[in-house]
Amino acid sequence: MNSNPSNAMALTSTTSNKKETVCIFGTGDFGRALAYKMIQSGYSVVFGSRQVQISSLIPKGAEVLSHTEAAQKASIIFIAIPRQHYNFLLPLAEVLNGKVLVDVSNNLKLNQYSQSNAEYLAQLIPGAKVVKAFNTVSAWALQSGTLDASRQVFVCGDDKKAKQMVMDIVRALGLTPLDQGSLLAAQEIENYPLQLFPMWKFPIFLSLGLIAFFFFYCLIRDVIYPYVNEKKDFSFFIAISIANRICPILALILLALVYLPGVLAAIIQLYRGTKYSRFPDWLDKWMLCRKQLGLVALAFAFLHVLYTLVIPIRYYVRWRTNSGVISQALNNRTDQFNNSNAWLSDSYLALGILGFFLFVLLGITSLPSVSNSVNWREFRFVQSKLGYLTLILCTAHTLVYGGKRFLYASSYRWYLPNAYMLSLIVPCIVLVVKFVLVLPCLDKPLTRIRQGWERNPRYSE
Repeated sequence: MNSNPSNAMALTSTTSNKKETVCIFGTGDFGRALAYKMIQSGYSVVFGSRQVQISSLIPKGAEVLSHTEAAQKASIIFIAIPRQHYNFLLPLAEVLNGKVLVDVSNNLKLNQYSQSNAEYLAQLIPGAKVVKAFNTVSAWALQSGTLDASRQVFVCGDDKKAKQMVMDIVRALGLTPLDQGSLLAAQEIENYPLQLFPMWKFPIFLSLGLIAFFFFYCLIRDVIYPYVNEKKDFSFFIAISIANRICPILALILLALVYLPGVLAAIIQLYRGTKYSRFPDWLDKWMLCRKQLGLVALAFAFLHVLYTLVIPIRYYVRWRTNSGVISQALNNRTDQFNNSNAWLSDSYLALGILGFFLFVLLGITSLPSVSNSVNWREFRFVQSKLGYLTLILCTAHTLVYGGKRFLYASSYRWYLPNAYMLSLIVPCIVLVVKFVLVLPCLDKPLTRIRQGWERNPRYSE
C-alpha cells in the first residue's frame, strides 16, 4: 500500500472556502493558460516538469517542481501533455495511485487511435481515477477570458467522486460542466474539437446547391433569353440583379425548411399515434440543424437588404429613370398616378420590413447569451409562434411582389416561370399543412400524443 499522506486528500470535496492545490503536468500553452485561470480563481498551482527552474512564461504564483514532488502536493493532476509522451508516467504509478488524473489532450485527426487518450491513460495508470475534461476549451480563451463561445466543458469518467471534483473546478473557473457519463464517452469528446462545423454542413451544402440551381435558372431567363430573342446584352445583371433575386429566394426557402421538419414530425406522430417512437435518421438530423438553417437564411436576407439599398445608385436604374423622364417630356405626356400600384408597392415594402425585423429577432434569440436568459416557454413562443408569423410575412412579401404577373404570358420565358414563383412552393406547402394541423380535430389528438397518450400502448396495466 502507498503510505503517501497526499493520497489521503484524494477524492475529497472542494466545497470548502479555501481551494486546494492542483498539479499540472506540462508547461505548454494550455498548461500555462489553465494555471493562469486557476490562480485567478483562488487555487494554488504547482507544475510538474522535467526542468524545475522558473521560466518567465510560468504564471506568477505557480510553483515548479519535479513530477514526483508536484504529484505529492496535490490530489488532482491535470495531464497537459500529448498522448505519445504518456509513458513517462509509468515510473510515477505508485505516486499517482488514488490520484485524480484529468486528461485534457486532443488528437490531430478524428479517431486517430482506436482507444481514446483518456482510456489509454487509465490503462497505463490503473490505480488512478481518470477524468476527461477541458479539451474543448482553447488556451487562448482561458487566458484572455473570452469564454462566451466555449463556456461548456464536457466531463466524463468512471469514478463519480473524481468526476464531481473536476466539475467543481469547472464551475469555480466560471465554466459550465456537462456530465457525459462514463469514460467510454471520451472518444466522442476528443473528436468534438476536430469536427469542422458539423451541424453546418447540411445547411451550407444545401445553400450552395440552391445557389447554383437558381443562378443558372436566372441566367437562362434574364440574360440568355433576351440575347437570343432580342439581341440585348444584359450580362451585367449577374453582378446585382441576379444576385438580388437569388438571396431573397434562398432566404425564404431556407426559412420554410426550418419549419418543414416540425410539420413532418407532427404528421408522423399523428400517423403512429405515439411520441415514443424514433423519427427516421434523416428527419432527426434535419431537426438538429434547424438553427443553422435559420441563421444561413438570415444571412441571405441581410444580403437582400444590402443589394436592395444600392439599386437607386446603379447606372442601369439611373439610365432607365432618366430615359423615362426624357421620353415623357419629348412626347408631352405624363403617366397618371395609379393608386392600386401605390398600394401594392407600399404593401410589398411594409411586409418586407416587418418580415425582416422578425427575422432578425429570431436570429438574436437563437444566440446562447440571449436564449439562456429566457425560459423555455418564452423561447418556444419566439421561435415557433413568431417564427411562423415571420414565414407568413415573408411569403406575403413575395406574393405581393409578384402581383398579377404570373398571369401574363411574357412572364414565362421559354415556358420557365419567374424564379420567385418557385420560391413560393415550399413556404406555401408548410403554411397550408400547418394551418390544417392547427384545426381542432387534429390539434387536440396531437397535443395528447405529445403529452404521453398512445393510441395503441405497448404495455397496458
